Amino acid sequence: MKTRFTELMGVEHPVMMGGMMWVGRAGLAAAVSNAGGLGTITALTQPTPEDLTREIARVRDLTNKPFAVNLTILPSVSPPPYAEYRRAIIEAGVTIVETAGNRPQDHVADLRAHGIRVIHKCTSVRHALSAQRMGVDAISIDGFECAGHPGEDDIPGLILIPAAADKVTIPMIASGGFGDGRGLVAALALGADGINMGTRFCATQEATIHDNAKQAMLANDERGTNLIFRSLHNTARVAKTAVSDEVVRLLAQPGATFADVAHLVRGAQGREVLEHGRLEAGLLWAGQVQGLIHDLPTAADLIGRIMRDAEAIIAGRLRGMAG
Repeated sequence: MKTRFTELMGVEHPVMMGGMMWVGRAGLAAAVSNAGGLGTITALTQPTPEDLTREIARVRDLTNKPFAVNLTILPSVSPPPYAEYRRAIIEAGVTIVETAGNRPQDHVADLRAHGIRVIHKCTSVRHALSAQRMGVDAISIDGFECAGHPGEDDIPGLILIPAAADKVTIPMIASGGFGDGRGLVAALALGADGINMGTRFCATQEATIHDNAKQAMLANDERGTNLIFRSLHNTARVAKTAVSDEVVRLLAQPGATFADVAHLVRGAQGREVLEHGRLEAGLLWAGQVQGLIHDLPTAADLIGRIMRDAEAIIAGRLRGMAG
């Protein structure tokens, strides 16, 4: 299946693995790339830029196919050395980077000056157009269904994707709520050039997260998420657990601030969930696509199934409807 995205990135299938903290490591990224998709390692999962350099080398030991590195820029009291991570990416000869977060202009300019193709993740049409003017090569447009930060506009993919496709002229992939061939066909019909999946790739054999976390995603249905930080204007979608229920409860109190939930939402505690399976330790980040996850395949089996199902829908059901 050829799209503008597959041709731009040099991949076989229009399926990308999203950048995910503590999940985007070499093994899973290489498995996705070897299966014909675009695997992604997450820069800030690595403790230092030197560790990132070593992780990039590990990906290359496992695949000779294209892969990406995610660099997410978020406001922080003690921000990581973003410029040093960017330099490590450039010096390692990475050819594709997914950026996300606030004010990425300096990073995008430097990456593109070194011939790196940049995919920027956005949650609104206006931000997608801003990124296009900035000079990125492709857009990942995130609908309200997604895990992580869906923005404050609450626009689901069914509206956001075609609204963006009407105005964005560079290749665009759809993110948020995708997990099977039906979603891929829908994304293509709405004007996207492929799909970007995060939660669905967490529920694969190569994802190096604890089975307790994977089983929680299997057990949850499409209602199994919570929206947290709404009152702080930094909305995030996470799996519905006792911890995220408590975060919602605490922030609903009059005058509540981030300090009231900081002990529950620290990133290190989320890492405990993923690496040690202690669901009571912190947040489990997952999207509404949990309702479409019913097994734990290999990345290759998942991508193969998505493509077979998509092709069958296009060649069978849709063509039959067309008479």
